Amino acid sequence: MHKLALFRLHLIVFLWGFTAILGKLIHANAQILVFYRMLFAAIFLYAFIRIYKKESIKVSKKIFFQLAAIGFTMALHWYCFFYSIKVSNVSIALSCLSLSTLFASILEPIIFKRKIDVSEVVMGLVIVACILLIFKTEFQYKEGIIYGILCAVFGTIFSVFNGKMFGKTSSGNIIFYEIFCGWFMLMVIYLFSGQIFQMNEISYRDIALICLLASVFTAFPMLESVKLMKYISPFTLILTVNLEPVYGIILAFFIFGESEHMSPIFYIASFVMILAIIINGLIKARKQKQLN
Repeated sequence: MHKLALFRLHLIVFLWGFTAILGKLIHANAQILVFYRMLFAAIFLYAFIRIYKKESIKVSKKIFFQLAAIGFTMALHWYCFFYSIKVSNVSIALSCLSLSTLFASILEPIIFKRKIDVSEVVMGLVIVACILLIFKTEFQYKEGIIYGILCAVFGTIFSVFNGKMFGKTSSGNIIFYEIFCGWFMLMVIYLFSGQIFQMNEISYRDIALICLLASVFTAFPMLESVKLMKYISPFTLILTVNLEPVYGIILAFFIFGESEHMSPIFYIASFVMILAIIINGLIKARKQKQLN
């Protein structure tokens, strides 16, 4: 079952990696993209849970507000991710996601009340050094790097607290309320800021691509990721998600060509980050085997 769970995890990470490609293909700005992505994903999830599976979506007020808070963090994570792509490129946005490992190594022990794993922190510091090197050599993308780092921060907060919600209600309810509440909060913000009137500035082509993004590349993998929390830890989830840059950067290189070609230093730093993640995974696997 554990091997099957890891296969499913890599499948959804591959799908997540492709979201960056769709993010660049979609011409709408990050605000509009995230607004419609969350709206369509919430509709798809509601139809799946209530119409197809005929399950209840009732949750207690306490769980609802917890999911709403996590959902807003998800919205911020996605906004920073797509904004980073828009102002830089796919490779920059995806490489910054590796910082989630450092943030998880600090936040997860606090939330789950376990000791800090020194190997996780060391790996995180290696990744920070690589990000600093990328920042220095790719300074023209500084805004994209900053938003990429913020994306990693919000993504880590979302993933860790999502792990705390497992078992409190169904995985479908968890994802539905997080996405719906995240969209609702964005709508309120846009309403008061006047940006709500910009939401109609979108082409039919972009709507079609966002529908694809919201269903195949959002609703399905999000449902799977919550189900997998039964078999894997939040850190393992975040650790594997760090392979998302591998899939995304390779795809972007072949699909978009010159706009995704980076300096040799970028690829060396990215390789070191990936290698650090793999080594840490092997260390954790050996420790787990010894415990069993």
